[in-house]
Parts: sequence; C-alpha cells; structure tokens
Amino acid sequence: MKKSTQVQLSVMMFLEFFIWGGWFVTLGTFLGNNLNATGAETGMAYSTQSWGAIIAPFIIGLIADRFFNAERILGVLHIAGAILMFQMSQASDFGAFYPYLLGYMIMYMPTLALVNSVSFNQMSDPAREFSLIRVWGTVGWIVAGLAISFVFGWDSSAGTQKGLLQNTFLMTAFASGILGLFSFSLPKTPPKTNEIEQVSLSGILGLDALKLLKDRNFLIFFLSSVLICIPLAFYYQNANPFLAEIGVANPTGKMTIGQASEVLFMLLLPLFFKRFGFKKTILVGMLAWAVRYVLFAFGNADELTFMLILGIALHGICYDFFFVSGQIYTDTKAGEQHKSAAQGLITLATYGVGMLIGFWMAGKISDSYINAEGLHDWKEIWFYPAGFAAVILVVFILSFKNEKVAYKAS
Repeated sequence: MKKSTQVQLSVMMFLEFFIWGGWFVTLGTFLGNNLNATGAETGMAYSTQSWGAIIAPFIIGLIADRFFNAERILGVLHIAGAILMFQMSQASDFGAFYPYLLGYMIMYMPTLALVNSVSFNQMSDPAREFSLIRVWGTVGWIVAGLAISFVFGWDSSAGTQKGLLQNTFLMTAFASGILGLFSFSLPKTPPKTNEIEQVSLSGILGLDALKLLKDRNFLIFFLSSVLICIPLAFYYQNANPFLAEIGVANPTGKMTIGQASEVLFMLLLPLFFKRFGFKKTILVGMLAWAVRYVLFAFGNADELTFMLILGIALHGICYDFFFVSGQIYTDTKAGEQHKSAAQGLITLATYGVGMLIGFWMAGKISDSYINAEGLHDWKEIWFYPAGFAAVILVVFILSFKNEKVAYKAS
C-alpha cells in the first residue's frame, strides 16, 4: 500500500470514530439535562443504534455491494448525516429530537462496514496492515472525548447546566461534513457483485449461518453473546450520566481510558488466547463485566474514585476478551463457506437484538430508581447488569465444553 493511501485511510478512520465518540458517549447526559428525557426515552434513543445495525445489511447488501462505489456511498451518507446531526442540535424536546436521531443512525451504521470495505480493497496483507489503519479510529474516539472534557468543558457541571452538550452535535455535524466531502477523494472501491446476481434475504442478514447453531458449543456461545449485550447496553447508556450526576470531573475525558485499555488488551489478546484457550479467555471477559459494575456500585467521586477509573479501564478486557475472541471463534467454526454469513449473523444478534433488549431494560430500570430530588440510586441500578453478567458467566462455565480454537490475526 502506498504511503499516501495509508494516510488517507487513517484520516478516514480517525474521522469515522471521532464522529461516533463525539456525541454517543454524552447522549444520555444530554437527554437528561437538556431535554428532560426519562430513562425509557433515553433507552429509545440508544436503541436507534440497534435499529441502524438491523437495517445496515440491507443498505450494504442491496446497494453498496451491487450498484455504487463504496467511497461514494460513504460520502453521501456522511453528508446526509451532517444535516441530520445539525437538526438534532436544534431540537428542543425529545419528540423533535428522536426522528432525526433514528434517521442519523440508519445513515451512520452502514458506514462502519463501508470504511472497512474501502480499507480492505487497498490492502495486499490485511492481517498485517488493517490494525495500523483501524487504530486511528480508536484515537479519533479518544480525541473526541478529551476535547469535550478538557478543551471545551461541555460536560462539566457548569457546562451541563448551561446546556453546552448541545455543541457536541454541532462539532459532529462539522466533522461528518468534512468526512463526507473527503470520502469522494478516497481510493476507488467498486461494487463487489454484478447487479444481475440474485441476492437472498437470508444471505444479507447472515441467516445462512443458522445451521451452525446445531453445534452445541456454538449455540451456547451465540446465546451468551446476545445476553451479554444487555449489561453492555447499561454501560453505553448510563455510564456518562452516572459519572456526571455523582460529580466526577471531566467524565467524558475519563471514559477515554476505556478506549486506551481496548488498544492495550487487543495487543495482549493473542498471547492470552494462545496460552489459555478460548473458553478461559471469554470467561475472563464475562467476569470483567460483572466486576466493573460492582466497582461502579461501590465507587464514588471522592476517596473511592479509583474504583470508577478501574471500572472504566476494564473496558478493554470486557470488549476484547469477549467480542473479539468471539469473532475469532465464529470465524473458526464457520469455515470458508459461511464466514461472512456467520459474522453477519453475530453482528445482527448482538448489536441488533441483544443491545435493543439491553437499552430497553436499562431505561426501565433507571426510571425505577429515581428519588424525590430526581437523582438516581445508582448502586441499585448497577447491581442489575452485574448480576446478569454473573449469571451468564455461571451458565457458560457449566454448559460450554472445552475445545481448541486457533488464533488467527484479522
């Protein structure tokens, strides 16, 4: 790959995840402070990610892979996203805000696959080259969080009281417009299939891989993946409002520790995977979910702040040891014929179905623990995802039989 192409792809990845990290982390805090949204409404807002993930395969399978260059669709989606993001910044109540958010996530979620397609199309050795490009996405997410907290102070107590979190949508709209225009300069990525080829609904959604569920171990892993997304949804939806409400300074900036941890444990994952195997690796990931929420339940913004920071730092283990290990396991079990279908099925089941349920539950439970002053009983709230993760862990230990899984860098 030419150096200029590598720089282009790195900038693309940086902006792609700067955009997501620039508003998604603080969404719950914004909705509660600016729009007086309930927990159920906040759950609806975060669920747009799941609806976007469910609809995305149709955009990719029916349009991007058949008729138009990926980089052009990427540009159009981000320009449209910039317009919708600006409209979100102007909304004065949840009823006006939600339609724009839903439209935006339907536009944004397909771009996650498109940036990968544009990248892989330029690589002769993806196993070696892709990580060097993808890491800039994590850097973009971190920079967005640091800017919100330490440069602009939008998530400070004074900032949230003044409604400054509205500016995150303006910042994101600007970045989305830049990426939209920049996308048209990216290397050409033509359609992968001929438009006259038949495309089935089962192929688009990955349902061709359902036959893998006949394997007992894969079925247990599949169900565990769906269920573990419920405690994952609690983190995405509640972590920033929780930290802001209990008085932690610069909460969004501190949450970028989770992304830094993700990079570190991604590097350690091959060593752990080869030494301890798939079952122990994924069990450590599940255990980290339960431990993180216990730390959140007992931590505070004073002498026990270290517990909150440790809970955030566990994100690398929570995500990499479960979800990345799961992608490797799925790739191994699927074989050449069903690799794409199997990964599509797991994505649909987790980010679609699993997190849709999780966001709904997180909203309902949050609404159940609000006192007369309008403050949450966070200790009680965090016990729910902690207990849920612990139950999944026990069931997985008892049900999943050991098997060798070869680690292959992807």
